[in-house]
Amino acid sequence: MTQLTFAHEPDASRYTLSKGADLVSVLDYRDDGRSVAMTRAYTVPTFRGHGYAGELVDRAVAQLEASGDRSVVPVCWYVADWFTDHPERASILQHRRSA
Repeated sequence: MTQLTFAHEPDASRYTLSKGADLVSVLDYRDDGRSVAMTRAYTVPTFRGHGYAGELVDRAVAQLEASGDRSVVPVCWYVADWFTDHPERASILQHRRSA
């Protein structure tokens, strides 16, 4: 079984997941210094259906939780659904301020 490799590419504002030499999934974001808006989760079509995007979001959230200095704004529908499916990870979500 080929190992998955997780990478953070801050210069490109993205996290990636590769299987061997193949890039399988990308998670784009915007970081304003306080929060990370996860804007797009994408899996290469030939690799869809294997849970790679979910694995990528899980690893990115884990890295942000470990750093402890940013909250997450789930702009992408997939990321929002991932948090719905993982309520135990919701403590990192940015809470809306009331006006």
